[in-house]
Amino acid sequence: MTPEGFDILHEEGPLLIVAKPGGLLTQAPPEVDSLETRIKRFLKLRDEKPGKVYLAMAHRLDRPVSGALATAKHVRAARRICEQFEGRLVDKTYWAVVEGQVADDTGEWIDHIRKIPERPVAELVPADHIEGRRAVLRYQVLRRFPTFTWLQIELETGRMHQIRVQCAARGHAVLGDAMYGATSLFGPETVDERARWIGLHARRLALRHPMTREPVAVTAPLPAWWEQIGVVPAGDQ
Repeated sequence: MTPEGFDILHEEGPLLIVAKPGGLLTQAPPEVDSLETRIKRFLKLRDEKPGKVYLAMAHRLDRPVSGALATAKHVRAARRICEQFEGRLVDKTYWAVVEGQVADDTGEWIDHIRKIPERPVAELVPADHIEGRRAVLRYQVLRRFPTFTWLQIELETGRMHQIRVQCAARGHAVLGDAMYGATSLFGPETVDERARWIGLHARRLALRHPMTREPVAVTAPLPAWWEQIGVVPAGDQ
């Protein structure tokens, strides 16, 4: 049975890692379409489960972001995966296409971010701001295009909209990310602005299996929209 609306990247016991499409909520109320709802529906049909399906989303990806996302199919596995995320033991690699030319080929950005009260957005604040939380990322330029730069990003911290905010604050908004000032378009055309994609992809996820403790590393193939702008790694062709 083939999943609809997402792809399975790795499944071993209670660990299930999937590829989330852009424009889709990670979680939502039952009546709203979400990745969680789609996975539960698939598991219920495939495994012929008579009752409710247990599924824990070990972390989240922003709605317009695509890529690898880990879930757990029972409580103990969920707890162990969450402990890895909380202990910063999970390696997360993102690919981003951002507007303009990032000056240096490699670098580290250290900022402080806060969520703006009563709004689903974040912003940079001074280091001594009472609501500010330290945000650290390291980047490497993978390729330069005439109007945008393709970056590989490693997150040391995981703040709300961290990559999007830190890139935009330096004049390099993620392609398609109108929320943070992007003037470019990215991904499929949609009537609903909330369903739009941006050029940010959770490329690689590496963690320990929650039960066996064996290392698991998964790479999420790029969606077709990346190929349309010329970003096509050799392994994805």
